[in-house]
Amino acid sequence: MTEHAVFSDIAAYAELHCISNFSFLHGASHPEELVERAAALGYSALALTDECSLAGIVRAHVAAKAQGLHLICGSRIDFDDDDGSPDRLQLLLLATDRDGYAQLSELITAARMRAGKGCYRALLADLEGRSSGLQHLAGLPGCLAILVPPRSATSDTLLRQARWLQAWFGGRAWVAHQRLLYAEEDLLLERLLHVSQATGLPLVACGDVVMHVRSRKPLHDTLQAIRLGTPVADCGYALMRNAEQHLRSRLRIAQLYPPQHLRETLAIASRCRFSLDELRYEYPDEIVPPGHTPAQWLRELTQRGAQRRYPAGAPQKVLAQIEHELRLIAEQRYEPFFLTVHDVVSFARSQGILCQGRGSAANSVVCYCLGITEVDPAEMDVLFERFISKERNEPPDIDVDFEHQRREEVIQYLYRKYGRDRTALAATVVSYRPRSALRDVGKALGIDLQRIEQVA
Repeated sequence: MTEHAVFSDIAAYAELHCISNFSFLHGASHPEELVERAAALGYSALALTDECSLAGIVRAHVAAKAQGLHLICGSRIDFDDDDGSPDRLQLLLLATDRDGYAQLSELITAARMRAGKGCYRALLADLEGRSSGLQHLAGLPGCLAILVPPRSATSDTLLRQARWLQAWFGGRAWVAHQRLLYAEEDLLLERLLHVSQATGLPLVACGDVVMHVRSRKPLHDTLQAIRLGTPVADCGYALMRNAEQHLRSRLRIAQLYPPQHLRETLAIASRCRFSLDELRYEYPDEIVPPGHTPAQWLRELTQRGAQRRYPAGAPQKVLAQIEHELRLIAEQRYEPFFLTVHDVVSFARSQGILCQGRGSAANSVVCYCLGITEVDPAEMDVLFERFISKERNEPPDIDVDFEHQRREEVIQYLYRKYGRDRTALAATVVSYRPRSALRDVGKALGIDLQRIEQVA
């Protein structure tokens, strides 16, 4: 029997509960590491389910495409009952299609907006359609849900949570069965089997993964100590009891879980077909006046700008470059993108707000004619393909700086013209600087503060 035959005889498996280092101070591996490891182990799919976040999904998507691995977009979210009940409901929410991804994104945004920086507050009311402005999210019709039961939960609590899940998600709901070699797991499994029989919700195998390999446990312990503000030596039972929360081999998984629980992972994965490749910019229509197409209006604005920039007439080199750029823009259908940026810049200039386009957009004669940039392409060798390329097949990046004191005026203009439901601010993800990392790790390891400062 060949090695391939032996490998193929092992039960197939899709990991549905996995966080990365984008769950800050909780996950100990990068999304790329998790994807590459899952592919190497022959997993059928991997769900990235960071804590109330989709921040790591782009990196995971790029890595999954390179590895040929089916990536599932999801998130792990703790829900509070708005009646003040102490019981928290932890769910894995997995997007099945583009609508589900949008619903999950909106839910995460609402939960983050309720709390301070780095925190979130999700409510059961959000999933029941009782939260103001979120009624359309009732039951998250584009998502599947997996209940992650607390290890210490009583049978009554588990049954109550499962029945709630069944009522709102119906045939899109499961209960997680997680085998991490803890002493209380056998008792919990008995309770889960009872809940499954009472509600009809199937059990599904999950790994509660926080690292791609077991050797990352010391790093995870350090992250936990930093999060708790306590040296590793004093963390005690707050640390993981073993290193089982890594991407385990399929052989090991097959030894731990009943075959039916493994088959459920594949059934779930088969229903989660959404890919980030489906996302496209949806440009506003109101930037094009009646009687014009986006291409016609962009050409007209560019010609007006060329007359303004070159009162004595544009050089032949510039005119040829304009035609080249407009042709490439039309092929990629990026006219609305340029028109939107032009609209924002025009507003800023009309209000006397200082603004300046920069970066690769300076290689574009069209951007210069539209007033987005101030670098005259006639005075330089234009490298437009650095700005837009057929091969990249993605919209160009136009960076525009607005004076800090009046930036809010520009933001409010966008809200007024395009609506808050179609306008968003891009967030940045907090990451460690080397000195901060050295200080926090040193404290977690109990190193003398004076020595830490010497090194940092």
